[in-house]
Amino acid sequence: MPQKALDSLTHAQKERLAFIDFSLQYFGQVARADLIQRFKTGLAACTRDLTTYRELAPNNLQLFHQTKNYHRTDTFKPIFEHNPEAILTGLCRGFGDGLSNGVQSSDHCLDATRLVHPKSEVIAAVMRAINNQQAILCDYISLSSGLSNRKIVPHTLVNNGQRWHVRAFDTKSNEFRDFVCTRLQNVTAINQPIDTIQARDADKQWNTIHKVTLVPHPSITHFKAIELDYAMVDRKIELDVREALLGYLMRQWNVDCSLENTLVGAEYQLKLDNIHKLQGIDSMSIAPGYINTQG
Repeated sequence: MPQKALDSLTHAQKERLAFIDFSLQYFGQVARADLIQRFKTGLAACTRDLTTYRELAPNNLQLFHQTKNYHRTDTFKPIFEHNPEAILTGLCRGFGDGLSNGVQSSDHCLDATRLVHPKSEVIAAVMRAINNQQAILCDYISLSSGLSNRKIVPHTLVNNGQRWHVRAFDTKSNEFRDFVCTRLQNVTAINQPIDTIQARDADKQWNTIHKVTLVPHPSITHFKAIELDYAMVDRKIELDVREALLGYLMRQWNVDCSLENTLVGAEYQLKLDNIHKLQGIDSMSIAPGYINTQG
């Protein structure tokens, strides 16, 4: 793809072409209707953009006349560099135009240092499988069992506060589990329908919502500071949290989940006020101080 030809385009044209590139890589397909909805342009303009993209990267997409959608080919090579962390943030917020590297870093506003960096090709392959409701074959390296070949059916990408993982049905264990994205390798989609029991709607832990009440830890002397930090109302925060994500939330924010608030340390600024109502939940096993009284 001649870089000179891409550089000659206006920023608005690059935005639209980057969106086409992004959609093909992360969703596996793009249609004129997607461009119209995203950029509020006419049908003729969308046709010109797709023609321009095909001139720049003729081997990246193929028109399926039955659906009038352009699909990603097996020889696809992105013409824009898509930063995976920026793309994940964009996907979480419900948008993505492909120009993920357009924001310059600031000397006056710094984000947290990230130690875990997922690969864009892995995120793209997983996102396409989710979008097309497909299973994937992959090599996965776990802490407990090392390297294994897995067939999983992904339905959601999740940031647990430290790293990205994919929530998926694992055909090996016949249950829904979390797979760390950086441990996935050699991801290949399986082009066949998935079973109903493997779909997101069948994931009971994902679809069950629990009410969580967080309050200042009893060890805090000046609790007003904690109220301000977390914008508490009536000295508490009330959240609706998916059952599968409860433990991650408690661990991320060092919430004391012991029955008698026994954890000691400056890092424990919050306590789980309704711990007695959240007993026996598998994901809570990683929560600070949690003891399952029903086990």
